[in-house]
Formats: sequence, C-alpha cells, structure tokens
Amino acid sequence: MPTTPGASSRGVVAAIARSSAARPVMVEFYADWCGPCRVVGPVVEEFAREMAGRAEVLRVNVDECPELAREHGVRGIPAFVVFKNGRETARQVGGIPKSEMRRLLNP
Repeated sequence: MPTTPGASSRGVVAAIARSSAARPVMVEFYADWCGPCRVVGPVVEEFAREMAGRAEVLRVNVDECPELAREHGVRGIPAFVVFKNGRETARQVGGIPKSEMRRLLNP
C-alpha cells in the first residue's frame, strides 16, 4: 500500500489494529512546515512502494491529526513508529535513511 498523506485518525487506528508480525505498520508523523520532514518525505514514499505487500507505511500530518500524535507520545518530528500485533515495537525521531526504516521494521 502506498503511503497515505494526511491519513485520518480512524484509518491509522484501523491499520495499527490489523498490524501483524508478518505485516507491520510504520507510521511517519510529520508536518508540512518541517524541513527535515520535507526532505525525508520522498524517501518514505519510495520505501512504501518497495514494502508494498510486506508492510503498510502511513504518513500522518500532526497538524491535521494532533490527537493521534498526542496519543502516541509524539514530541518531535519526523517521528517513525512501528506497530506489530497492534503494539508499538520501534520508534525513531528525526530524518532517517531507508536502511534505518528497514531496520525498524525488522529489528
């Protein structure tokens, strides 16, 4: 599945609930005004295409879904949070390369 810019809170919560060890969900929390977020955005999009069928990669704009960011304790952006079986298994704050995204999904 490609990334979903501005994903809705309900859609992200549903994706987290259906996450599994075999098909994890990675959520990138970002904002349009955030320089590092703008830099890493295309990398996240490319990573999502590469992981299609193996992982779900979502992008959540913290300005559009502040309650979701608060619920997941996001204090800095970009923030990458990985879920397996509905539970958080990994987290990284800051711009990261694809290799680190891959490592977060498969520690």
